[in-house]
Amino acid sequence: MQGQPIAGRYRLVDTIGSGGMGRVWRAHDEVLHRAVAIKELTAAHYVSDSDRDRLLARTRAEARAAARINHSAVVTVHDVLDHDARPWIVMELVEGHSLADAVKEHGRIEPREAARIGMWVLRALRAAHSAGVLHRDVKPGNVLLGDDGRVLLTDFGIAQIEGDTTITRTGEVVGSVDYLAPERIRGHDPGPASDLWALGATLYTAVEGRSPFRRTSPLTTMQAVVEEEAEQPAHAGPLGPVIAALLHKDPAVRPDAAAAEQMLAEAAEGRRPQAAQVYVPTQVSHAPPAPERRTHPHTAPHTPYTPVQPTPYTPPAPPKRRRVRLLALVVVLAALVGGGTVVALQKWDEGRRADGASSSQSPTPTSTPSGTGTPDSTPQSNVPDGWERIEDPLGFSLSLPEGWKRSNPQESGSLQQIDYSPDGGRNLLRIAVDTSPQYDDPYPHMVSLDQQLGDRLVDYDTRVLESTTYRDRQAARLEYTWTQLAKDSSFPGPFQAVDQLYIARDGAEYAFYMAAPVDEFPEAKKRFEAVLRSWREPVS
Repeated sequence: MQGQPIAGRYRLVDTIGSGGMGRVWRAHDEVLHRAVAIKELTAAHYVSDSDRDRLLARTRAEARAAARINHSAVVTVHDVLDHDARPWIVMELVEGHSLADAVKEHGRIEPREAARIGMWVLRALRAAHSAGVLHRDVKPGNVLLGDDGRVLLTDFGIAQIEGDTTITRTGEVVGSVDYLAPERIRGHDPGPASDLWALGATLYTAVEGRSPFRRTSPLTTMQAVVEEEAEQPAHAGPLGPVIAALLHKDPAVRPDAAAAEQMLAEAAEGRRPQAAQVYVPTQVSHAPPAPERRTHPHTAPHTPYTPVQPTPYTPPAPPKRRRVRLLALVVVLAALVGGGTVVALQKWDEGRRADGASSSQSPTPTSTPSGTGTPDSTPQSNVPDGWERIEDPLGFSLSLPEGWKRSNPQESGSLQQIDYSPDGGRNLLRIAVDTSPQYDDPYPHMVSLDQQLGDRLVDYDTRVLESTTYRDRQAARLEYTWTQLAKDSSFPGPFQAVDQLYIARDGAEYAFYMAAPVDEFPEAKKRFEAVLRSWREPVS
């Protein structure tokens, strides 16, 4: 069919997209000498006669619906023609790719850019609704991102024109189930609020890289849409409350298009929209509000140290079917006194406030010959010369080079942690002990930590992320690099870190973290392995 002229005017060049219903061609209009896009209804070849008639009616309705909308954010329909007993839609050609393609390629979209995209989609929807047209299939695949920076809404293939009831059969659910509003799944008549719900789900997918309600089957997905709240997005920044507002279960409570556009405009400027806060569901009673997040994934926030004050954070709520304690590991960046930026792991129990209690005791160095056993009957194995064994007040012991000082003891709920450094944090070892961890497998915990770090650290690059074992126990290791900025640290420049978690026999989770400037990291990693060999858990 390539090269064939359609209606004696449009010569097909190549395919630029396809789906279950049709195929989109790049074509050349030989009358006006311009490039166009032509949508071919391929599904008509494979259905019954009655369904074919219905599909043809839908395609004609799509052209009719789009033609009623005059807006720069809606793909323009130039012509509708009949060829091979099927309607073909001739449209404006948009050079670019879809939002779905962008998410697939990059993992997720930066929140301010997602808010900008959402504003243009919303403007297209406002224009459509003003023309009496409901889109009914807003999703990332139908949002086009032009190479020239334009955002356009396309594919009104299942649109409903006000007053037109001839296309959809009674009881039929049309649209992508991931993005169906709950009232549509319940069989209620859709309205403009249903399109806004789909926009909220689309923005969630953009910033998180996954659909908020997709499950293992269409049925369980629809059940999740109706019965479950979406997990709070971890990467949405100021866009988070807007998404929560758009995903409200009750269409009467969702913001209208004008209010949503104002919220999106504020989020696009990096501001958290105050008007959207009333829509955010309370996940934990008495929990402090989520912190402001920087909108660029490579911008590290600066938190004065002396000592670390944990930034309050409301963790993502698990699905309702998972009855677990609502605990979260939170990444906080801190500038040490006279030292570099480090990653602090803090955790808050549900409904509790960190009381700041910490041990004021000092560690007790003891001279221990190498080769002594650990409580797990694991050989200590060749502790280097010039090292000393430290009996920490938290109960554990380990060996470190002479001159490493203990600092920054922290205790919050079931989490305790301590730092050791010889130079105020330029080289750092952090030990964290969690007696009631949220995860029973350290690997998904480390994956979550990797995602959080990627949002906060400049030039973040994951070098190793793997599931492993440590003394025959489940463990996970993460190695990464990032750049410390002069405004955040006394030691600016490229740094590298290694972080290892494991679950002990008593169910406690232990985390070992060591960081150093990149050019010093090979030696730091050797120290790290020696620390792991010398480690002894607290004696119960």
